[in-house]
Amino acid sequence: QVVVAESGGGFVQAGGSLRLSCTVSGLTGDVYAMGWFRQAPGQERERVSCTSWSGRDAYYSKSVMGRFTISRDNNKDTLDLQMTNLNPTDTGTYYCAVLQGRYTEYDMCRIPLRQNIGFWGQGTQVSVSS
Repeated sequence: QVVVAESGGGFVQAGGSLRLSCTVSGLTGDVYAMGWFRQAPGQERERVSCTSWSGRDAYYSKSVMGRFTISRDNNKDTLDLQMTNLNPTDTGTYYCAVLQGRYTEYDMCRIPLRQNIGFWGQGTQVSVSS
């Protein structure tokens, strides 16, 4: 059974920082891409940042570029998201997703939103006050 688990969410004031972590277990292989997505109340889920299957390449949405940093530890099967200079528009539930296969960072940020494949965590809440 594949389990994806996020942690690190919380409440922060505008301008503050948070670090999210994602761990994955139960995968049968070691070739997979990972990414972060978020969903604000009443909004559709959107991409935030993703890494390729190798972990060496990253994609950032325009809204977070320059403020968020994604990092992957292949040895530990973890994916972190360092978030700085947070603002109220960053509020939402943050989800980690995993796609098995040699996906690029772009496909990782696109495919899970369009197709019912991959594995998702339960999400972690991030709340930013003004």
